[in-house]
Amino acid sequence: MAEFTLPPNSKVGKGKTFKAPQGTKRVKAFNIYRWSPDEVDDKGKPKNPRLDRYEVDMDHCAPMVLDALIKIKDEVDSTLTFRRSCREGICGSCAMNIDGTNTLACTKPIEDVRGDVNIYPLPHMKVVKDLVPDLSTFYAQYESIKPWLQTETPAPASRERLQSPEERAKLDGLYECILCACCSTSCPSYWWNSERFLGPAILLQAYRWINDSRDEFTGERLDDLEDPFRLYRCHTIMNCAKTCPKGLNPAKAIAEIKKLMVERTV
Repeated sequence: MAEFTLPPNSKVGKGKTFKAPQGTKRVKAFNIYRWSPDEVDDKGKPKNPRLDRYEVDMDHCAPMVLDALIKIKDEVDSTLTFRRSCREGICGSCAMNIDGTNTLACTKPIEDVRGDVNIYPLPHMKVVKDLVPDLSTFYAQYESIKPWLQTETPAPASRERLQSPEERAKLDGLYECILCACCSTSCPSYWWNSERFLGPAILLQAYRWINDSRDEFTGERLDDLEDPFRLYRCHTIMNCAKTCPKGLNPAKAIAEIKKLMVERTV
């Protein structure tokens, strides 16, 4: 499969260049998407986005792309805006498009990128500022699948609801999702139908609860997904599996949901 790349955007202009200190021996250039609603033109309209170029001294920079972004913000340009938290590939906050692929900046080695490092926000999302996408719709869709245990049977008084090792193993490959949105924002079906199609990340999360032996609302969960758009806009393009920084396969989870839909009607 060809590597996912951003579509050309003729409105992204050339921005400022921040040179590395004189005498720097190992220089790496980072071309970073910049846009702010606070920057307006003479008519009061927001300015077009631009690519600012930052030259970084790699002899004084840690190895990951997020390390370079933090160095740039701390030492070169404090106006650069991005999300980050754990720095360990757990929180999903620093998801962005690096070198043409959606990934986590904290787990992307700089040395894996040949030439300049081109960094954009997650594609086909409204941008709040610079590398920060608006994930409001994404989180609302996550809430819509009711991502918690639903039961009618009262909880045991003296212990947790138990699973066998075999039942617990069915959640492997599902529970590890960190909701970084890398997969959903690499999915063409989600680009064009994001208001109605739940997208690969949310559907993988939905299958995690459908597949949980302790949950007693499987039928209701499947009913909620029985819709031409919420589930069936998936066309198995597989960008989601290719770009997932945790190595998960949302397309397989979606296929399993579709199988369950068929089995209910047989």
